[in-house]
Amino acid sequence: MELRRDVFQAIADPTRRAIIALVAANAMTPGAIAGNFDSSRQTISKHIQILTECELLRQEQQGREIYYHFIPTNLKMIADFIEPFRELWDDRFNKLEAVMKNQENL
Repeated sequence: MELRRDVFQAIADPTRRAIIALVAANAMTPGAIAGNFDSSRQTISKHIQILTECELLRQEQQGREIYYHFIPTNLKMIADFIEPFRELWDDRFNKLEAVMKNQENL
């Protein structure tokens, strides 16, 4: 059975989330990305590979260097998944706030 990684698995790891944050600000080479972490370059390379497989990063050859660019479109899938839960919790917190204000007025 072949397992396919998805965007949810990709962002589950804090190192990969940190890589996304770095590359979202500016396209970077693998060496520049790895320079921001205490992990080995090989470990960071594996994280980059996973992010690329999940289409959160894309690579672009510029001369002899490879630069990684952030692709934000797949994060929309996560935002769309989370939105109903955010709305649910916003509603619950608003109701809790109303109850607490009611208690203060008693």
